[in-house]
Amino acid sequence: MQYEHIDVARDGKIATVTFNRPEKANALNARHIEEIEHAALGFRDDEDTRVVIFTGAGKHFNSGADLTGGDPEHPRLAIRRRRRRIGERCIQALRDMDQITIAAWRGAAMGGGACIATALDFRIGARDCFMSYPEILIGVNLMWQSLPLCVHLVGPARAKRLVIGGEHIAGPTLLEWGVLDEIVDKDDVMDKAMEWA
Repeated sequence: MQYEHIDVARDGKIATVTFNRPEKANALNARHIEEIEHAALGFRDDEDTRVVIFTGAGKHFNSGADLTGGDPEHPRLAIRRRRRRIGERCIQALRDMDQITIAAWRGAAMGGGACIATALDFRIGARDCFMSYPEILIGVNLMWQSLPLCVHLVGPARAKRLVIGGEHIAGPTLLEWGVLDEIVDKDDVMDKAMEWA
């Protein structure tokens, strides 16, 4: 697959997947999600890569769904139904990776971006990073089977604040809650992720 919205680079036993839509704060459209799923599945038979770091180009990790331009509906019902499950499949592909996965997280991880971050094994965050699930603000449930991931990391009461309350939770609190494994200055996020890798 030719990637339009992500870059995959390898350095020895470490690979980096970069969400590359900085002009949209790395927001997810259908093509972007398909590329992330494809890349995750592509590591399945990769014996050489031991760790995969996921990060975002520009100021943000990933701002969630791109609500500015809808993807055209496919005329065939079966394809439309499959496309509606692409987010869930993407998260499952990330969770099923045999390699250790690390989020190198600057700026926002919102909605689907927060789902991606919580699906990974470890999260290194910048002091200015934040997390939110803004779905509630537009009357949408948290999907992609990501609610159990959130509850597992922060517990039921804090998950309710995130998912029902739609709160923005900042980096220092994310560290305290156990979402982040380490917090550093934003210029040091990739170096620290590489050190963990």
